[in-house]
Amino acid sequence: MAEGILRNVAGDIFEVYSAGSQPAGYVHPNAIAALKELEIDISGHTSKHLDQFMNAGINTVITVCDNADESCPLFPGKVNRYHWGFEDPPKAVRDDETEMDAFRRIRDQIQKSFLAYAAGYRDALNQKN
Repeated sequence: MAEGILRNVAGDIFEVYSAGSQPAGYVHPNAIAALKELEIDISGHTSKHLDQFMNAGINTVITVCDNADESCPLFPGKVNRYHWGFEDPPKAVRDDETEMDAFRRIRDQIQKSFLAYAAGYRDALNQKN
């Protein structure tokens, strides 16, 4: 969900990729459905291992779950690292919600964080110009 949301809110200023330290091998159907509600289509996305990006010239790494922050390797060169820990939706279902509700709740948290991040980045770019 993070890749789809960041592409949606900041794809004009960032080249966005996503990968995991232990990729599931598929994109969860509820993630696809939750983003479709926001008119973001991630149905063509795939689950990738972060090793695919080790030599891709990555200059910013954003981790979105605690496990990824702990197991994320060091990328070569100067890399900005940010960590916003979000629960893993299938494991975050509360007593009063369905699994889909958990996906929506966490989707909204990710979107709020990435909207703020993109706005701050745009402000910094505008101040330089």
